Amino acid sequence: MKKILVIDESQLFRDFLKQKLGAYGFEVILSVNGLDGAVKLRQSMPDLVIMDYYLSRASSLELLKKKKSDPNTANTPVIMCSARIEREKIMQAAKYGVKKFVSKPVKVDSLLHTMGEILGVNVKLDNTPCIIEAHVNDEILFIEVAEGLNTEKIELLKYKITELMHLYEIETPRVLLIMPHVEIGDDNTVKLDLLLSNILTYTKTKPRFVKILTNNEHVKAFVGTRDQYREVEVTNSIEHAMDGLLGKKAGAYMDAEDSSVRGNFLKTAAPKKGGAESFDMKFEDEKTVEQGLEEIEQHVSVAVIDDDIVIQELIDTAFADTGFRITAFNNGKEFMHSGDLETFDLVFLDLMMPEMNGFQVLHELKQRGLKLPVIVLSALSKKETVIEALRYGVSSYIIKPLRPEWILKKATEVLRMNF
Repeated sequence: MKKILVIDESQLFRDFLKQKLGAYGFEVILSVNGLDGAVKLRQSMPDLVIMDYYLSRASSLELLKKKKSDPNTANTPVIMCSARIEREKIMQAAKYGVKKFVSKPVKVDSLLHTMGEILGVNVKLDNTPCIIEAHVNDEILFIEVAEGLNTEKIELLKYKITELMHLYEIETPRVLLIMPHVEIGDDNTVKLDLLLSNILTYTKTKPRFVKILTNNEHVKAFVGTRDQYREVEVTNSIEHAMDGLLGKKAGAYMDAEDSSVRGNFLKTAAPKKGGAESFDMKFEDEKTVEQGLEEIEQHVSVAVIDDDIVIQELIDTAFADTGFRITAFNNGKEFMHSGDLETFDLVFLDLMMPEMNGFQVLHELKQRGLKLPVIVLSALSKKETVIEALRYGVSSYIIKPLRPEWILKKATEVLRMNF
């Protein structure tokens, strides 16, 4: 059995690695500071050391020097983790057997793969595409899930929840689980159960204070047939979720300065306690916006319906490197009379236009039974306007003024769901 010594002053980080590495059959020895680490290094003679750069009682460099001076531990490989470290200090530590530097917050898949390579062990991880993000705002824990369910990330989520509750000094948060476009069927029941169980267990929140925002009927059926989840409400109405869970009207979260309708609604507040987060919910190999667009078929056709030529040019520029075909229309009437609308894979739609405005376009599309992915672009941010657009089933709502990175990000999210 391979032995791994973890030296880190974060109990949460130590506990996570103890549980995770133990599940792979490793013997994990935990140490709370540099002095304790030096003692346990000498006593246990591990096969690998995972340690933070910033340690008390004895610095990491002092510990590394002691390791190198002992013939029994001189060649023991080290993975060093740190939130901030200067290049000069990295070069200094590298002289003492540090094989890899890992930035905090740690990407767990990168850490485990590096550990496996050093020890010559095959570490298998669930590779199901999945995005999970968690943050706190107004004493509400927001958890967003996209693409699918991944066991590694669901397990990591319980530590992220614990960490956020500590940083924001929340005892029992209300929870909004947002998973509007996740494909979940009978084969994901175990993962769905694990996700909900971890949320309730580690937030210590009563089920009635948890809401799930989703269109997935399997999720609704699953929650409704499990006694432990019966009080968890499943809804496909963002207005209902915001009003009911937060005790505020949806319009309180609509602000013209935000990049999208959910900008303030999902914005991360500053933590009450000092300290940085230890875990990154993203994995090392997750695609950037540009990589995501590269995988989408190059014959994508995009309609831009806006009477502002600057917006037309901005969107055209945003997609300049993609090879997508961009067609601009000056108003809704021009678009609706342009021919076969189903040839468009994505529509950017302004709401305020002459001759036929955006709402008239949405109404006409609905009347014709055309379900085109629509991203609304508008300077209108009042609750009633946003909610009306959402009720037409638009894929996203971006508040003007626009930025190219917002356009690319939203387009990638929408297109990847439709290809």
